[in-house]
Amino acid sequence: MSGANDEPEEVARAPRIPGPRRSADDHADLTSPFADPRTNPEPEPAPYADGFTDGFADTYAEPFREAAPAPEPEETAPVLELPHRVLKSLLGAWALSACSAEETRAVEAHLTECAPCADEALRLRDAVGLLHAERDLDLDPLLRSRVLENCLGRRPARIPVPAWATPYDAETARLDALLRDIGESEWHAPVRLRWYEDERAVSRKTTVAGVIGHLLAVDGLVAASLGLDDPLGAGVGELAPTERTEAYWASAGRPPTMAIREPWRDQSHTLIRTVSFAGRGVADLTVTYGDFAMPLKDSLLERAFECWRHADDIANAVAYPYDPPSGSHLHGMIDLAARLLPAALADRRRTGLAGPPRELVTAGAPGRSLHLEIEGAGGGHWYIALDSPAALGSPDHTVAQVAMDGVEFCQLLAGHIPPQDAAAGQEGDREAIRDVLFAAASLSRM
Repeated sequence: MSGANDEPEEVARAPRIPGPRRSADDHADLTSPFADPRTNPEPEPAPYADGFTDGFADTYAEPFREAAPAPEPEETAPVLELPHRVLKSLLGAWALSACSAEETRAVEAHLTECAPCADEALRLRDAVGLLHAERDLDLDPLLRSRVLENCLGRRPARIPVPAWATPYDAETARLDALLRDIGESEWHAPVRLRWYEDERAVSRKTTVAGVIGHLLAVDGLVAASLGLDDPLGAGVGELAPTERTEAYWASAGRPPTMAIREPWRDQSHTLIRTVSFAGRGVADLTVTYGDFAMPLKDSLLERAFECWRHADDIANAVAYPYDPPSGSHLHGMIDLAARLLPAALADRRRTGLAGPPRELVTAGAPGRSLHLEIEGAGGGHWYIALDSPAALGSPDHTVAQVAMDGVEFCQLLAGHIPPQDAAAGQEGDREAIRDVLFAAASLSRM
């Protein structure tokens, strides 16, 4: 057998081609290209019929050579005689081990004679090695649902939350953090809920756990509008918030405990998830509060306000520091109240609790207005129509002005301070000022 030093200098040694992946049945007689050389030493090459055992042809033929000469070679099947163009077209299939046994023998025999095809075979084998075709590249169809379930079971939800729902998301998260920090005994700390009815202050004594039960019951109105489970159960009907709360407390059989936190938190998470996945149009769904209704986007803003005010009630009961909402969220809450004030004025006027209209105008036309100036975080300027909820508030038709701090105005909306003591600055029509302040307090409820 000729040695390496006998190789002609003008012929360069070609790179070795890793053999294709072979099945045990079709290619059991071929040396595995992935064999460990330490445990399977490469055998000495067998001489060819022409005595040419090394050099260019020997290098290209090496991957396809038998591991060792058979002591008694059996008769082999004849090699297919195929044109060069056909053999070249089979290289891709050969690299993927997709050729038949006859085609495989024909290609491998051709590679010992054709250097360009041998180069191409080397490149194809390298490419196939990167594909890892033996691994299933299809994703588990349940993977997405499992990932979403894992992510959305945590807080905050890892999905885009609509801008109009972020105040509710933020305030429920802040309250949940407060509840996580208090001790078990503090869940039974007394809390007095306060609001205004007609011209008088009203209060109801409960506990920290009772407040969370109240929030759970009223948030159930939003859940029902989205087709979700109502914590009061099916067939309750359209009860007002106070009636819903009393019904929920009565159905519990005993005072609520810290166990109420879990269903309340799950409900708030579900509401946020649902509106985030629902897409366009869900913001305009109607949420009914017994004797009045509002769009879902306004309802969640109102629920964010209630969550903040009751979280503040709880914080005061357990001596926990608690800050107001962010300026942008506070501004949205004040804006909602300003939009509700003309209708609240009209309701009070129908029951004789507010002065009669002075200048009736057609719907959408500017009419007598009160300039509401809110200072501090969340502040701004609003013009409240005084004579009709369908009129348009206008700076050019201002007959009175009230200036207040933003947090103080929200305390008035929650029924926590008397209307007559609320305004820091007043100017203009005294009756208009009184009517607007009492209308603001009338927006409060349990």
